[in-house]
Parts: sequence; structure tokens; C-alpha cells
Amino acid sequence: MSAHQPSLKGQVAVVAGATRGAGRAIAIELGAAGTTVYCTGRSVRGAPSDLQRRETIDETAELVTAAGGVGIAVQVDHSQPEQVEALFQRVAADQDGRLDILVNDVWGGEGLMEWKPFWEMDIDKALLMISRAVFTHIITSRYGGPLMAARNQGLIIEITDGDTLTYRGNLAYDMAKTAVIRLALAQAEDLKARGLDGVTALALTPGFLRSEQMLDHFGVTAETWRDAIAQDPYFAGSETPHYIGRAVVALATDPNVHTKAGQAWATWTLSDEYDFTDLDGSRPHWGRFFAKMQEKQGNG
Repeated sequence: MSAHQPSLKGQVAVVAGATRGAGRAIAIELGAAGTTVYCTGRSVRGAPSDLQRRETIDETAELVTAAGGVGIAVQVDHSQPEQVEALFQRVAADQDGRLDILVNDVWGGEGLMEWKPFWEMDIDKALLMISRAVFTHIITSRYGGPLMAARNQGLIIEITDGDTLTYRGNLAYDMAKTAVIRLALAQAEDLKARGLDGVTALALTPGFLRSEQMLDHFGVTAETWRDAIAQDPYFAGSETPHYIGRAVVALATDPNVHTKAGQAWATWTLSDEYDFTDLDGSRPHWGRFFAKMQEKQGNG
């Protein structure tokens, strides 16, 4: 951890859905700030999930430790309440009841996306997407929340896509991502109503994310990502997963983070406020970039 980097030394985090993408980078950036991070997900070495991706939570935990934190991999299917309850029982036992940061990043909808009108959608795929992307978050907060409520201290971050109610292209995806924003509001209201002002719940979105899967989709690497702009001009405004990781660290080290409770925030607006950058020192601003692209195409 560098001298100018915010410190979360001694704090405990659970990053649910830490196998890859935003979840992995969030875990690593929390590790770089000195956090003990429980990295959860379904894919472990030798036993990938049905997504059949190469990334595992074991690798994520190792990267957290290499960054300066303590990475702990725990295989959890967050759609199974008993597994989630066991996870937080373990955290409570290991950390004397302490849980400072809970990041709900479970998604698992990659293979379920359909760009069809609602009257043509595959109902099984739609319902599975909503189950994986919304119900898992509810279950995880249900069992992680009591550790924070008991100490009246903590930060719950719901990872979503977009900070507005603008339609996201198909019914199931739109419902999943806007529902997660609503979950942040609902949790914040419950906390406020019970005087738990030391626990903050909010939603957070990246811009166009250069995740491992997106790089694979375009046939590029983290180093050659600009080659994909010819396929999709919007990719020029993309950001690495570490940008949202640094946003999480900024929120977790802000003593006034409670003022953001119940709202949806974006990496690009938080970068303006907290002055963090992406890995290459740039400060992608997806909101501004997208608006300019739409204007250029006559959609503004």
C-alpha cells in the first residue's frame, strides 16, 4: 500500500461475486488498502460454474493477498440461503463479529442475455437471470446485515448497471439492474427507520466495463483493448474493473458516506468527487462520453 493510498487496514469485507470482472477488481483494490477480504463465488480451481469461465475465487484471493490485504476464498452459491448463512457465521467466528464492507456483485447472467421484446423472451432464462442477479443480493444482505446492525457500523454496496431508470434494452436485464438500485434504497430506509445511522447502503455502477468476458467477446486483451473500438465505437469510453474498485475504496474511507445512502452512484461522478483514477491514470467519464456519442449519432 503506497503512502498516499487510503487505508482500510483492520477492516473486514465480503465481496459476493468476486470471481471475475468488477467483483475481482473490487476485492483486489480493497486488499491494496489493507482489508481482509472474503472472496465468494461458485468457481474454484478444478470446478468451474456453469458459465465455464477460467477465473476462480482462489485466484482472486491470491491477488488480494499479493496486493497487500488478506484474501480468503469461500465457495458459495448465493442463491442458496443455507450456504450464505454459513458464510457469515464463519466471518463472525473468524472476525469476532466484525463486518465492515459488504459488496453485492453477484450476477451470473452472461449466458442468459436475449435482445428480444418481452413477448418473445425465453421465460426460463429471464426468471433465472432475475433469480441470480436480484434474489442473491437479497439473501446475502439478509445474512450479512445482522453483523453490521449489531455494531451499527458498515457499508453495503449494491453493484448495478446504470445510475438512472433509463431502459436497458430488454425486460429481464432492465428489471434485474433497476431492482438492485431499489434494493439499496430499501435497505437504506430500513436502516434509517431503526436508527442505524452507522450502516450505509447504496448502489454503484461502472461505465462500459472492460471485464475479462468483454475482452474475450471482442477478441482483445487488456493491453490491446483499443483494437476493439473499430467493432464498437462506444468501447473507446470504457474503463477497467479497477476503476470501480477504487470507487469502493473511496466510499469506504469517506467518513461522510452516510450522506449517499439509498442513492445510485457512478464511477465517473465519484472520480470527480474523490479524485481517483483508472489504472493508466485516466479518468473515464462514461456519462459524458455516452451523451456525446448519442448527440453525434443524432440521438441526443
